[in-house]
Amino acid sequence: MPDFALGLAALGRPAYINLGREHALPANRDVDAMRAACHAVLDAAYAAGVRRVDAARSYGRAEEFLAQWLAGRGHRDVRVSSKWGYEYVADWQPAARTHEVKEHSHARFTRQWAETEALLGNHLELYKVHSLTDDSPLFGDLELLAALGKLRDSGVRLGFSTSGPRQADTVRRALDLEMEGRRLFEAVQSTWNVLEPSVGPTLAWAHESGAEVFVKEGMANGRLAVDPPALVRELAAKHDVGPDAIALAAVRAQPWADVVLSGAASVDQLHANLRAHEVDLAPDELDLAEDPWEYWATRAALPWG
Repeated sequence: MPDFALGLAALGRPAYINLGREHALPANRDVDAMRAACHAVLDAAYAAGVRRVDAARSYGRAEEFLAQWLAGRGHRDVRVSSKWGYEYVADWQPAARTHEVKEHSHARFTRQWAETEALLGNHLELYKVHSLTDDSPLFGDLELLAALGKLRDSGVRLGFSTSGPRQADTVRRALDLEMEGRRLFEAVQSTWNVLEPSVGPTLAWAHESGAEVFVKEGMANGRLAVDPPALVRELAAKHDVGPDAIALAAVRAQPWADVVLSGAASVDQLHANLRAHEVDLAPDELDLAEDPWEYWATRAALPWG
């Protein structure tokens, strides 16, 4: 069965697009309060047996909070991944017009890798391109590809995350990249949930080809927890769990899923998410797919809060 990982997108900054997050976090979302909330969820995850944590340069101060937690607790068995490519630009203002800006360039990679390495050092085992698309300039940037290859050869595993209705094209194009006769990327992190399963066959191919497959947004940025379809509600009642656990159990049921991300914003949300372990579903038990283009348009319209 796949591992669970804790994603820090909702815990490293005062605003994010996950529905159901607003009442899970401290009323005062200053840096100290968010640090304490992040550390509390990390403690609960570790106590529950979760040993994988995923961050990103654009998740506000998530890497900083994680580094402080690792140093303070002394844990040596936590597997850390992070991402580069987006930059956090909201200056801790929840109502900022723009929260993050993407740039897949050699300059952005060089700077952000130095920042990540300074914070997480030897704890980091996987570094991913954040939100790669099939039209990214990365694919034609020989200087950037050479730098990524050099980092890979130093012992850091590389991966990428994907977003958008053309995820399948991105996954195949990125996993075909080679440097010095070896595949450049060893892991892929894609959005898959029962509302947007279109990338599933390609993730099955990626898994069979030897890539590690992470699944993000298994609850559709909270949509499946806050306003679940009737079938999700029925299964939740049947299994005596929340709709969030059903949504994540559907991810766990996919034979190609290696790591399932929880984006919990509180200890209670984490414990509710982890109850997905109690539910066994068939891989195709929830047929709730939306049109991928409509799904991603809905996601793009979600408010930051």
